[in-house]
Amino acid sequence: MSGQDLNWLIGGPQGSGINLSAETFAKACTRAGYRVFTSIEYHSNIMGEHSYERVRISAEDRGSALDAVHVMVALDAETLVGPHHGEFPEHRGHLHELVRGGGAVYDAAIKLDAAHLERDDVRLYAVPFDDLLRQTLREFGREDQAARLRVMTNTIAVGASLALMGFPIDCFAAVIKEGFSGRRAALGEMNARAAALGAEHIREHFPEPFPFTLPKVEPPARTPMLIRGMHAAAIAKLQAGLTFQSYYPISPATDENVYLEAQQRNYDLLVVQTEDEISAINMAVGAAHAGARASTSTSGPGLALMVEGLGFAAMTEAPGPVLVLWQRGGPSTGLPTRQEQADLRFALQPGQGEFPSIVVAPGDVPQTAEDCFEAFNWADRYQMPVIVLVDKLLSSSFWTLDELSFDGWRIDRGPLAALPPLPGSSGNGQHANGNGASGAKVTDYLRYALVQGGVSPRALPGQEGGIFWSTTDEHDPRGHITENAQNRIDMMRKRMGKLDKAAAEIPADRKVRLYGPPDAEYTLVGWGTTKGAILDALAELAASGGPRCNFLQVRLMRPFPVAEVQAALQGKQAILVENNYTAQLGSLIREQTGIDLPVKVLKFDGRPFSQEEMVEGLRQAFGQREGRVAVTHLSA
Repeated sequence: MSGQDLNWLIGGPQGSGINLSAETFAKACTRAGYRVFTSIEYHSNIMGEHSYERVRISAEDRGSALDAVHVMVALDAETLVGPHHGEFPEHRGHLHELVRGGGAVYDAAIKLDAAHLERDDVRLYAVPFDDLLRQTLREFGREDQAARLRVMTNTIAVGASLALMGFPIDCFAAVIKEGFSGRRAALGEMNARAAALGAEHIREHFPEPFPFTLPKVEPPARTPMLIRGMHAAAIAKLQAGLTFQSYYPISPATDENVYLEAQQRNYDLLVVQTEDEISAINMAVGAAHAGARASTSTSGPGLALMVEGLGFAAMTEAPGPVLVLWQRGGPSTGLPTRQEQADLRFALQPGQGEFPSIVVAPGDVPQTAEDCFEAFNWADRYQMPVIVLVDKLLSSSFWTLDELSFDGWRIDRGPLAALPPLPGSSGNGQHANGNGASGAKVTDYLRYALVQGGVSPRALPGQEGGIFWSTTDEHDPRGHITENAQNRIDMMRKRMGKLDKAAAEIPADRKVRLYGPPDAEYTLVGWGTTKGAILDALAELAASGGPRCNFLQVRLMRPFPVAEVQAALQGKQAILVENNYTAQLGSLIREQTGIDLPVKVLKFDGRPFSQEEMVEGLRQAFGQREGRVAVTHLSA
């Protein structure tokens, strides 16, 4: 591989350990000095169905998957040729995805039907998985445990694939051993030996050179991170001072919540798994009112149950909560483990009536960390819920990242009420001359005071002199329920005006960003994780002499950056790129700016854009005055 990325794929039955094998290999690649992007596809059932993961290995940072495969590890025949059963087979295997001269490592026990192979320009490497497993166990005196330890055949298969690529087996073995400690250390040694035997088998029985190998690189002085988007979101929350997280399990949000659960002992943090999403949002709103930095994470069906709670937060001007929305395929249960960018419109208006909220959509791991951290500052500063709009691809994919630094990031709790002690106070919160049985005095503090900018200083529970009423009905500045027309006008202006304040104060570089030459012939417009595929496609188009393009990433969705988007798109030939059917960002841009984007490249098959799909879609879109290009490579 010289000047070219190498794409590695492992596939097999769901629950057979392919994700662990791929993650271990990806870690080893990162340790060796390569840059990695992984993507996994799996069914929503727990066991048995076909699942696969790709590891893209490069000398450069990448943000999308490749369809073309150079090396495949097939743990079953289905990975190669598909199931060949039923009227509508789910997929036709991955053999057709191998590039000319590419190779597939598979179990020699699999008897392939030549009629199904359809390829004579690829290399097939039959490896006796069971024989090598028995040899490994015999060396360690564990031959009687072959059935229990059969998952080690995955390691044998991966080791064989490493020999094809010229990847150092010692580096892979070192990562394997790190996963086993204490009493399990012997298992690490056995797996390392199994990988070595797989590699030795390839070198002994298939000595001819393989055309796709990894170049020699120097290991980095400081080992980079291999990190998923869900890790970035959770870590940023902890750095921002998160003290309360509520959730109800739902894919793909559960991974973030479970990760935070594991951090409770190390941080001043409480994570609560509630009985449903209604409880999750209401507990988070209550915790925010109580002074906690509070958050919840969910997916589309969960948000459907949380909408009244978000209205509750906005009406009572709670400092949050922060809601991280991990999008997946819909509607209803839809495609629980698949990719889609179709919740933008829902996130912009998540409930009945009109109320303020901030919606931000990061496009990669660093932006996810930035936006999850800053979301708490916005929630406190503007006293409204904040939605961070992410997706399944971001949650489940691994990126190589040099570091995730929070140096210079500042926590801002927003305007807090500075209240004088009550008359007759003893100075310790007890009132010597209180009115009524409780001893509390009515103060002049107005929690919902009509102030310029709409953000009234808030009192924390127990703060002396900070008594106020909070209700989800319309209320006056003190918090008492009223249906007075003038008060309604004043309160609506107060609440909605906070969006104008946020729009004026949020920095421009957190709203939109233009990548590439300003004088480009075409401007591509996208949001969220389409960023990775667009930037990868732009690099390929530039290298092949394609049209000069740049990319406008829209990141802040509400309040919408009208002036910035108008300035970037005025007079440009623009192509809209979205991972949904209805081009939701396009309609939002038209609504907010009056600019129509008639040329669209869309993907809505439940999978993210690959680099090849993006390039193909853009090439079809170039030169069109209007049109809708829908792309898919129809993989399982």
